[in-house]
Amino acid sequence: MNLNLITLINYKSVILLTSLLIISNFVKAQSGIIGQDSSQRVITTAVPFLSITPDSRSGGMGDAGVAISPDANSVYWNPSKLAFIDNKMGFSLSYSPWLAKIINDMSLSYLSGYYKLSKEQTIAVSLRYFDLGEIFFTDGNNNPQGDFNPKEFAIDATYARMLSEDFSLGITLRYVNSNLTGQFSSATIEAKPANTVAADVSAYYNKDINIGNLAFGANISNIGAKVTYSNQENKDFIPINLRLGSALKMDIDPYNTITFALDFNKLLVPTPPIYEVDENGAIVIDPITEKPIIKRGKDPDRNLLSGMFGSFSDAPDGFSEEMSEIMISFGTEYWYNDLFAARVGYFYENKNKGNRQFFTLGVGFRYNVFGFDFAYLVPPQQEHPLAETLRFTLHFNFDDDAAVSNSVTD
Repeated sequence: MNLNLITLINYKSVILLTSLLIISNFVKAQSGIIGQDSSQRVITTAVPFLSITPDSRSGGMGDAGVAISPDANSVYWNPSKLAFIDNKMGFSLSYSPWLAKIINDMSLSYLSGYYKLSKEQTIAVSLRYFDLGEIFFTDGNNNPQGDFNPKEFAIDATYARMLSEDFSLGITLRYVNSNLTGQFSSATIEAKPANTVAADVSAYYNKDINIGNLAFGANISNIGAKVTYSNQENKDFIPINLRLGSALKMDIDPYNTITFALDFNKLLVPTPPIYEVDENGAIVIDPITEKPIIKRGKDPDRNLLSGMFGSFSDAPDGFSEEMSEIMISFGTEYWYNDLFAARVGYFYENKNKGNRQFFTLGVGFRYNVFGFDFAYLVPPQQEHPLAETLRFTLHFNFDDDAAVSNSVTD
């Protein structure tokens, strides 16, 4: 990639919208500088790599995963599920070339592992690493200013505990680092890496019923402070997200099972308001506050709690727009004899909120301690930046029945 330095430092303009795949709305998102499109209010955040599906199992099920059966990647989807995992310990390694259709050196890697302390308690750790490839800096006159390899990572520590035979809670603590420009500085620009800490709070319930096992999951992820790449006057929310979902697993016969999963997601960050504009379409600035004048909606410059709780009622077009901010994931997983899996799914996002809509396909294989998953993303439009997105995941799970059956309450 060869990007103007000024453009690169505007993280929302390049890396953010690219990572969220709102490329079709790129120009509209930029129009806030000179005007706005009142119908396209894409919610943007810093460090959007935290929202990218890291593993192939859920990646093959339309990005549904909050209530499906637990595995090592539950650290991302719903940490509380790990309390119900059957194995003593295990780990998973995932890799995905990102936006490979248009960029040849961007990728997401994910390593997660868990250890079951007792029947009720499980701990886990994970590492997400987002490599944005090599970027060549130029100034406004296209003169070379060197090159840099932007990178981001997040380190997680998780604890999950069963509170009953059917219900568990989980919490994850996370450190996030985003280094997009190194330590570049000039007379007009001073950039620095962004850092923050965040937490996930989750719950999981599953119950055997007449037709199979019914599960419900909830996870509020990335509850953390805003980040900045320059100074304290320029801070952005990280992708705080509410995920709710359910999964139904049914045994067709002793050898065949099928699971249906449905997830709903909503970003708990402010919705962009509609600003007053002049006859030229430029946003009007209040001469006293030196801030844009808001016509409808609420000021997005809010603190963490106000941003989270206010995200349910700050859309300029009211309830209908709030509902349009909900993303839907649906997936199906079929297993034969716990050896081979086939998956299919669909992800939907409203056209005015990013317009990510795609089908997914996946397969899986398990043998003894080893497992492998693969997922392929199928966008409905040709030449879509998501096209040919692949995900690969390796699993290793190790049994110790005596340790797993041990209960701290027995």
